[in-house]
Amino acid sequence: MIREFATGIRTLLRGFGLWRTRPGLMLLGLVPAIIALLLLAAALVPLIIGLPSVSTWLTPFAEGWLEPWRGLLRSAVSFVIVAAALALASVVFSALTLTIGDPFYQRIWHAVEADLGDAPPADGGSFWTTLGEGLRLVLLGILIAIVVLLIGLIPAVGGFFGPIAGVVLTGRLLARELTGRAFDARDLSPAQRAALFSGSRARVLGFGVATQLCFLIPGGAVAIMPAAVAGSTMLARDMLARAGFATSPTTLPTTPPVAPPTASPRTPPPPTPIGAP
Repeated sequence: MIREFATGIRTLLRGFGLWRTRPGLMLLGLVPAIIALLLLAAALVPLIIGLPSVSTWLTPFAEGWLEPWRGLLRSAVSFVIVAAALALASVVFSALTLTIGDPFYQRIWHAVEADLGDAPPADGGSFWTTLGEGLRLVLLGILIAIVVLLIGLIPAVGGFFGPIAGVVLTGRLLARELTGRAFDARDLSPAQRAALFSGSRARVLGFGVATQLCFLIPGGAVAIMPAAVAGSTMLARDMLARAGFATSPTTLPTTPPVAPPTASPRTPPPPTPIGAP
């Protein structure tokens, strides 16, 4: 499992290789990421400024506590709010970037497919498909942010496990979303995709967690997005190959094939006695 997790991280690093072969295309992929980051920053700055007021509003029961306990509690609550906000911000950033930059990322995806060979004949989905997936991603991101916030409010351990849960859940969601373009082009059903993800859980998680951690670095979200699109295409093809199918299948069973029954060896007849008629 650890080896598969590390392989997922290396898959993201492989996505950076496209900077060497297609630098102009990858440079264009930075444009929608910058636009999405500016829009997101405009929404996050008021939250950061009003963070003390929010933590005070969430902890009215601590108003009569003595210092430093009241300050420690509200600092921990502020930390959890930031973790939940970052989890949601990563998902919203991805949804905005993929929607705004659909033409650019479509070209990056196609370049990776063409370079690796056996590219699917269809494209990676229309703009409206991308928009619908983006809205679904935002809704799931809100749910993850609520879960992170609730975990973070657990006394003693919440401040530790809340951010970890945010990175893991958001990373897994990002990996599934970024591979969607490659699977849409191959017209895979939800059941077929679930079968592929179930066979590569650790690898998908490694890719997603590495992507999410890069998003948390200042400026990392902009720099990582084109490489994440390229790496997710490689990840999708690796998942298909691991399942034992071509990279552009027309059908993909949801259950492994059943081996035909082996014929039992025939028992040789007893030898005929000498002199018998």
